[in-house]
Amino acid sequence: MRRSQWFWLAAGWIGFAILPWYNLALLSAEAWPASGLFLAMTGEAPWLLPLVLPLALPLIFATRSTRELGLALVAAGIAGLAYALVQGFALGLHGWAWPFLEALLGETQATQIGFGTGAMVLLFSFLFLMTEGLAALGWMKGDRFTTGSIALVIGTILFFVFLPVSNILFGAAVPEGDSSAIASLFARLTDADIWSLNCLVENRRCGVFWNSLILAILTGVITTLLGLSFALVATRTNFPFKKPLRLLTVLPIITPPFVIGLAIILLFGRNGTVTLFVADLLDIRATRWVYGLPGILITQALAFTPIAFLVLIGVVQGIAPSMEEAAHTLRANRWHTFKRVTWPLLRPGLANAFLIGFIESLADFGNPLVLGGNYDVLSTKIFFAVVGSQNDPGRAAALAIVLLSLCVGAFYVQRRWLGSKSYTTLSGKGDAGRPSELPQGLRWICYATALPWATFTFILYAMIMFGGFVTNWGRDNSFTLKHYLGNFGIEWTEFGLLWSGRAWNSLFTTLEIAAISAPLTAGMGLLTAYLLVRQRFAGQSAFEFITMLSFAIPGTVIGVSYILAFNEPPIELTGTASILVLCFIFRNMPVSIRAGVAAMSQIDKSLDECALTLGASSAQTVRRVILPLLRPAIVAALVYSFVRAITSVSAVIFLVSARHDLATSYIVGRVENGEFGLAIAYSSALIFIMGAGIALIQFIVGERRISRRQTTDALSQEAPA
Repeated sequence: MRRSQWFWLAAGWIGFAILPWYNLALLSAEAWPASGLFLAMTGEAPWLLPLVLPLALPLIFATRSTRELGLALVAAGIAGLAYALVQGFALGLHGWAWPFLEALLGETQATQIGFGTGAMVLLFSFLFLMTEGLAALGWMKGDRFTTGSIALVIGTILFFVFLPVSNILFGAAVPEGDSSAIASLFARLTDADIWSLNCLVENRRCGVFWNSLILAILTGVITTLLGLSFALVATRTNFPFKKPLRLLTVLPIITPPFVIGLAIILLFGRNGTVTLFVADLLDIRATRWVYGLPGILITQALAFTPIAFLVLIGVVQGIAPSMEEAAHTLRANRWHTFKRVTWPLLRPGLANAFLIGFIESLADFGNPLVLGGNYDVLSTKIFFAVVGSQNDPGRAAALAIVLLSLCVGAFYVQRRWLGSKSYTTLSGKGDAGRPSELPQGLRWICYATALPWATFTFILYAMIMFGGFVTNWGRDNSFTLKHYLGNFGIEWTEFGLLWSGRAWNSLFTTLEIAAISAPLTAGMGLLTAYLLVRQRFAGQSAFEFITMLSFAIPGTVIGVSYILAFNEPPIELTGTASILVLCFIFRNMPVSIRAGVAAMSQIDKSLDECALTLGASSAQTVRRVILPLLRPAIVAALVYSFVRAITSVSAVIFLVSARHDLATSYIVGRVENGEFGLAIAYSSALIFIMGAGIALIQFIVGERRISRRQTTDALSQEAPA
């Protein structure tokens, strides 16, 4: 046996024989944290005793041939995982959890609570014993790192995404009245409220499918083009204020929920500042034009353009200048160089940026909730079907299936557009080229697109900051600090420092959760991207699809599904910090994956092969070769996951508790109570905190170093336009 095999076998025995088997937080006061082996031997949980067999099997074959040992490890891992999970799901708080077991075996007085540390360690040890065996049998060319990574990603996604979401989706087939399951499913999926096209023939509303599709396409196109404009201005022009421009570009991503929508209403609503000014100036009647598609589109473009920018700037920076110089050498002007060389190499980034914007638009419910008016979309329909007066989980599940089908369609179109072409631009050869300057016409188009949008963003955020320092925005604009003191007051008492502000508890909890979940999200996402781009294995397309599953489902559905799935044995997490961390990891991981895929598609695979030829393992190759070239993607993944852990509301609104309250739920509570000043003040403070966090991430990760000429006039010595 190899050292890694001994390690995972030892971990399994420690988890079963030493560590507490059940969740310590769920044990009664008189109970003590016993191990699984102790509970089995004393008769308190005799059903755990068979777990000894898969743990002992590798020991029996420890000195056998590699093939026999590999088969034994695979058998032990599969059998151990299957039995541990089946017994956990089959026996719950009130005896048998599955009715057929009671009919087969009769009633039982035995009960058990959720898994603890020992059970989780044992499950992971069985998983990696199985992958060690598969590698020993030659799977993935015997690469233990790759085999283990694939199993880890698939296992965790199936357990923390597919399992909870399937609980919701299967609800679409729950019989309604006297109808059968199939008839009920068909009726829900073909509801006219979803597919109606009455808006084309009469003055009525279209179905939510078409509303959502139109909004998602417009949002995807606009955010991708805006993100590309900002990326080109930041990397391919001599614009003198690049750093402030980049700050304005990413500012909306660090904005808490409802703040942009609230600011848009106060500026462009019927009684908004801009609306009244224009109405008086032109002597026209003020209208509610901002409610509906225009308002949602503006807020989503503001919110999701930063994501497209973070994905695309890494792709633009990754294009080898030598390719563009070669085009200039062959007498191509700047426009032809951009059209025939630069643009095709941007396709992975454009496709991934559009896919993210498209899916983000579908999954967003906060902005449509605030500014939707009569423009219904799938996410708000699902929200009201789950928590509204309808209380119709079956309808919510059917709408979620329709929403998921839109995601699958976008995913398919993206794959067809990219095709099987190569987009590699970073190879092992040195590249001392200079980035090509943009064609003059295209440069002015980028300026005309990016700069007005940046100005609009600046004005919007100036108004947001202003709102935290006035008594009542729009009514009483007298200066005050009461909103900040109410949130973040500090007092000195005879007992020491007192955090008297109402928001401190939620702020500390939010920062703790974000600091834990962000690196885990980025790590899992980039590892998955490595497997998608660098490896080939059976079922890879299905594997890529399930990684996007949580991104396609609205956050509200994710939150409800987590409650249903993890509120009883074997995984009881409701009310804990762990469920928030897990929700953030698997909810935000798809963006890390798409950023990693876009960046890794540009890196020549020969770099990996060279490292492997020189004796490096796959893990060393990833650490020493690939990760340094993925710094833009790492920054994008860390920034997005850190910020979304602070600003997400839909996925966690059902998961917070009195002990683990988050900033977003606090802000929502203030908005619901009409305390807009407190909400805006808290949001302004969060913006500064997240800005500092982003700067720290960029400082720690650093920039990608590629051997290229960097001169002050690099962009002014190019071929004529």
